[in-house]
Amino acid sequence: MEKSRLVIVHRRTELDELLDRHATLGQAEFFLRSRGRTMAAVQERHELLAAALSTVRAAVPADWRRAEVERGDLNRFMFTAEDIIAVVGQDGLVANVAKYLTGQPVIGIDPEPGTNPGVLVRHTAADAARLLGNPAPGGGKRVPLPCRELSMVRARLDDGQELSGLNEIFIGHPSHQSARYRLTTPEGLSEPQSSSGLIVSTGTGATGWCASIALERGGRTLPAPTDPALAWFVREAWPSPATGTSLTEGALEAGEALRLTVASDQLVVFGDGMEQDRLTASWGQEISVELGIRPLRLA
Repeated sequence: MEKSRLVIVHRRTELDELLDRHATLGQAEFFLRSRGRTMAAVQERHELLAAALSTVRAAVPADWRRAEVERGDLNRFMFTAEDIIAVVGQDGLVANVAKYLTGQPVIGIDPEPGTNPGVLVRHTAADAARLLGNPAPGGGKRVPLPCRELSMVRARLDDGQELSGLNEIFIGHPSHQSARYRLTTPEGLSEPQSSSGLIVSTGTGATGWCASIALERGGRTLPAPTDPALAWFVREAWPSPATGTSLTEGALEAGEALRLTVASDQLVVFGDGMEQDRLTASWGQEISVELGIRPLRLA
């Protein structure tokens, strides 16, 4: 049996990006000053992440393997069934990694407590030893990692391609022009539409983008993160002789699917804001969106 492996996921800091662009600290500081900012705040956030990463690395049990991956490389990284994932960063980074997992437990670690909302990164770096099952000072026994199962959303094309999201999936035109398609609900209602696209959200995503749309629509009741249910909203549906606006929101329960038949040259499908990792559907293809089959297991 393979030994457990801790995979530490993080993203490059603003300081890393500034040095890539400006080469030296002096030039980066001049750039920030010209925009009314200071290097001190950027440096502090960089050091907080570095300290959190160092603490998590030190917490890895001696008989485990370890790997690290940056956000930009997630779509090329090979996760295994034995992995435990430590996400060190903002809440959104947990959502970014969730779509690549198949049931591995995830520990969300906040390097800046009090700055991030902490919805998904609920632990400090100092919690890592306990969560990973390291013996506590004075002796202790490793125990299984307790997890909550957060529902996910899945989109599938009729050619077999699919992707998942923890917060939401967006379907729309690649250049944000009007998206044209025929929408069919689980109840069999159908309507051709032209819109700014649509989102299908989980209960986790119901506190973000979905929440603002629901508020504008009068406050539809949204699912909780662990509910086996989704909410969907069409954005800015356009009424015309050929397109309608009667089917613009609804709910999906387990086993139900929302279907779109593409009536544009192409539409794109992506999850949790990761537009670079997307599916492309061409004219006449069908997209179905439903509850994901594998929830995210969050410690």
